[in-house]
Amino acid sequence: MPLPSEPLRQLGFLTIGLFGEDDPRRGHESTLEIIELGERLGFDSAWVRHRHLQFGISSPVAVLAAASQRTSRIALGTAVIPLGWENPLRLAEDLATVDLLSGGRLNPGVSAGPPMHFDRVGRALYPDTADAEDFGYERARRLLDFVRGEPATDFRGTEGFEVFSDRVQPQSPGLGSRLWYGGGSLRSARWAGEHGMNFLTSSVVKAEESEDFAEIQLSHIRAFRAHHPDGDRARVSQGLVVIPTDSASPAQRAKYEEYARKRTPRTATPRGPARLLFAPDLVGTSAEIAERLYAHAAFREVHEVAFALPFTFEHDDYVQILGDIAGRLGPALGWRPSA
Repeated sequence: MPLPSEPLRQLGFLTIGLFGEDDPRRGHESTLEIIELGERLGFDSAWVRHRHLQFGISSPVAVLAAASQRTSRIALGTAVIPLGWENPLRLAEDLATVDLLSGGRLNPGVSAGPPMHFDRVGRALYPDTADAEDFGYERARRLLDFVRGEPATDFRGTEGFEVFSDRVQPQSPGLGSRLWYGGGSLRSARWAGEHGMNFLTSSVVKAEESEDFAEIQLSHIRAFRAHHPDGDRARVSQGLVVIPTDSASPAQRAKYEEYARKRTPRTATPRGPARLLFAPDLVGTSAEIAERLYAHAAFREVHEVAFALPFTFEHDDYVQILGDIAGRLGPALGWRPSA
């Protein structure tokens, strides 16, 4: 998006789907209601995060299956499913099933790498094979192949009354072109491009060649497109944390500003052995946020976004934030709601 005169084409949002330990159903219902609201407001996509052994969505595919039956238009995505927790063949079956149920609206986002805290959870996940599991890009490639219809076995035919396929079933036409890779490094960006995926870039990157967040993210986007068969037309979605305050109450505005203030120190320098660098949260009026986005070098390279909702807010806060994004910030970026 090199100029403000070029409109944002796709506007989405991302939620972690928090729930209380004593009443998990209420939290899941809240997430589904937020997705329904997003469709009514005209958002193009709704995305859910993935959390294991926490009080956030642990089964995004199941949640999106439910959402597919309560919506009719909005695209439904995962950002992202960490494949270290998954069997690629079984996941391919689930993804294709939900895509068919949704009418072809599923946008699965995935990532490679070992599960978080694998030293503590590895034996529970893989009691017999923890030391032999491959958590690299090969795991993602297997999922791609299964979703895109490559053989999973050398047998197909009939045994008695049962008919067997050599491909994962069901197959959902078009799903293979709607697979996204969530990457925060140059290597991931290149790999996603080489394998013809779409690319999700979020508010966290690895500080490999710079300590300027926008500069790093821009380099990832350009590396991805340089290695993708579609070149500059390859799809990239940016997911920054955006909190407009246009219609917020004074109490909400104070809470949002305090939330961002507490998180700001982590944006100053790269953190940990992986040198992770976090983007600042964008809090303010829609006009102020739009101005900051147009000054962001990476934002100027994308045509679609999935703005991340803060983790710990209340349902009413999300309703206000989504209303302002759809009603004020989106239009300030040239976006128009879907019918």
